[in-house]
Amino acid sequence: MSSPANDPKQPSTAKPYKAPVVAPQDLPIDYSGFIAVVFGVFGTMFRYKVCSSLPIIFSAQSLANMRNFETDLKHISMAMM
Repeated sequence: MSSPANDPKQPSTAKPYKAPVVAPQDLPIDYSGFIAVVFGVFGTMFRYKVCSSLPIIFSAQSLANMRNFETDLKHISMAMM
């Protein structure tokens, strides 16, 4: 094992990681939310029970993968509707 005097790391020069700021319009598309809406419409129009229950799974996945909770409060309420 190496002694602490020979350690090449310098803790005084370490900087904490700061995530880059991304504008809301530059975020990638939420495909699971889109699929939930599509299956919900198909389930309503064609009365398929499978297409009516799949949006619950996709909307839960979409809510679990959200990054910014304040701007997506409208999306949460619409997904639960």
